[in-house]
Amino acid sequence: QVQLVESGGGLVQSGGSLRLSCTASGFSLRNFAVGWFRQAPGKEREGVSCISSADDNTYYIDSVKDRFTISRDTAKNTVYLQMNSLKPEDTAVYYCAALQFGTRFSVLFDHTYRGQGIQVTVSS
Repeated sequence: QVQLVESGGGLVQSGGSLRLSCTASGFSLRNFAVGWFRQAPGKEREGVSCISSADDNTYYIDSVKDRFTISRDTAKNTVYLQMNSLKPEDTAVYYCAALQFGTRFSVLFDHTYRGQGIQVTVSS
């Protein structure tokens, strides 16, 4: 079965850390750009961070720069989002999406596969 599954979400206090995992099954992430997105209640979806398929170039929105790090573990077929210094405004449902042969920017607008999402809640 081809799918992307997110894990690692939960409840954390402000200033804390979480590491989200996006694990693929049924296909290899090797040639896929992967993006992390989030959507908070009443707000539009935003692309948080992306990693390209060809050379692992990365992208971050300004609000998470220097706090979040995206990385890829090819052996585990997983892309991670390490989130440090979390703030209440980071609270949202986070999901990952993958685009075959995508760039770090193209995956912001298109995807081949998408996960179901996982809740991240940061308490103040």
